[in-house]
Amino acid sequence: MKARKRTYQAPDLLLTIAILSLLAIGAIMVYSASAIWADYKFNDSFYFAKRQLLFAGVGIVCMFFIMNIPYLTWQKYAKPILIICFILLIAVLIPGIGMVRGGARSWIGVGAFSIQPAEFMKLGLIIYLSTFLAANQKYITSFKKGFVPSMLLVFVAFGLIMLQPDLGTGMVLVLTCVVMIFVAGAKISHFVGLGIVGLIGFLGLIISAPYRINRITAFLNPWEDPLGNGFQIIQSLYAIGPGGLMGMGLGQSLQKFFYLPEPHNDFIFAILAEELGFIGGTFVLLLFLLLLWRGIRVSLAAPDTFGSLLGLGIIGMISIQVMINISVVIGLIPVTGITLPFLSYGGSSLTLILCSIGIVLNISRYAKL
Repeated sequence: MKARKRTYQAPDLLLTIAILSLLAIGAIMVYSASAIWADYKFNDSFYFAKRQLLFAGVGIVCMFFIMNIPYLTWQKYAKPILIICFILLIAVLIPGIGMVRGGARSWIGVGAFSIQPAEFMKLGLIIYLSTFLAANQKYITSFKKGFVPSMLLVFVAFGLIMLQPDLGTGMVLVLTCVVMIFVAGAKISHFVGLGIVGLIGFLGLIISAPYRINRITAFLNPWEDPLGNGFQIIQSLYAIGPGGLMGMGLGQSLQKFFYLPEPHNDFIFAILAEELGFIGGTFVLLLFLLLLWRGIRVSLAAPDTFGSLLGLGIIGMISIQVMINISVVIGLIPVTGITLPFLSYGGSSLTLILCSIGIVLNISRYAKL
């Protein structure tokens, strides 16, 4: 079933407002959280803020450009997109091509900038899986013809990401695809077996890497090693606690003075909570809930199965990443190294998320809301 051409319909207004609001807050918070570190390291307090504005600007241009591309176009090129994503994932593992940061070979340098192939894979796999599931609806309840081919592709991508290694991004990818396959109509019994296998595999990944075991023990009792493995989560809680109801005021964070490591990246929500308090943190969460609500509504109102699965996959990916990041920051789960969409400093991650949202906005132009 093809989407009817209704180019006169404007993209969803509330979804657009939520995205632009989160971007604006992110730009402000990146500067506030990074100014001290940027001045110390680069002698320029605006170093990270300027780059964030550049990434956001490029992302917004891409978002509005993609917003005007009929979403069914991605269905036609799903296979080539996925192949390119796999080539990039393999290339990043090759010494001399892949760059090592934080102990993981997850980046490919492009001039003065770098890209993270795993971010491309998340979107590429969502597009391909939406195409596959929409074309094979009659087989989705079949374990052999529907469930296994879908999950096999997911696990191959997950395996390549784990060779970097990047457990956080791998978790987001797998959980997003599981949600898509479930929504497409797969049997719950199939997920029970998958859950058992996944749990065994997850335990194996933890045991195989001592640093992951350290993260688990630090999560259970960060005070056992307050200057080592527990340092980051302790400093994060030290930031959130004093924020109280109203916060200490924008720019008044104490934890960004070389206490909380990389405050403009994974733990930017802790700085936001310290400076803007419970009210500021709640406002940001409400914006994410608005994004989730409108994204789901747009996806369910799409005129075909492909559009629905594509929209739900993208919104699911963003929502899962938000939940994991904030859960880490407030100490609910072990540290995973996941950025907060739209707010954390980043290049390829921010740009790719905005490109993804551009697809959802295009779906909203055809949705029967």
